[in-house]
Amino acid sequence: MSDKRRPEVFVSVDVEADGPIPGVYSMLSFGAVAYAEDGTLIDTFTCNLETLPAATYSAETMKWWNLPQNKAAYLATRENQQTPDRAMHTFTTWLKALPGTPVFVGYPAGFDFLFIYWYLIYFTGDSPFSFSALDIKTYACAMLKTPYRQTTKKTMPKEWFSKKPHTHIALDDAIEQGELFMAMRKANLAQ
Repeated sequence: MSDKRRPEVFVSVDVEADGPIPGVYSMLSFGAVAYAEDGTLIDTFTCNLETLPAATYSAETMKWWNLPQNKAAYLATRENQQTPDRAMHTFTTWLKALPGTPVFVGYPAGFDFLFIYWYLIYFTGDSPFSFSALDIKTYACAMLKTPYRQTTKKTMPKEWFSKKPHTHIALDDAIEQGELFMAMRKANLAQ
């Protein structure tokens, strides 16, 4: 009997924004990395967005962006901007062309998915991810059998992590967290 299940494609997504919630504030940039079930990198997607016309920015978030260690990453989000409408339609086309069902993967998924889902629904009326996301921290909590609040990157096995730095450039961070998730998944499936 053949398996007619469409494979899952794990899409690690990282969002950079100028505030804590979409609509009131804007998504500045996002990066996505698609992985096959076996961990093979399929493709990447990244985009910088124009801010929403009626949105404002969070003074607290902008204070953080203006720290010396974050300033270059913020400036990178302001290069080659696209309208949110164009960006989300192009992203939807990219997601639908992947060789399987896209599964949103984030760290923290509660932040990144909130922005991506809102933008997808608002600008395209559709979410190829449906309305669910896989949170890396929750996955680690279940694997390690540790309390959720005590499950942090510092308490996770070092072999799960790549040597890539966390740059706050969306595509870089999507790759970093995607590699983390795929290493965790491989360890989990080996148990």
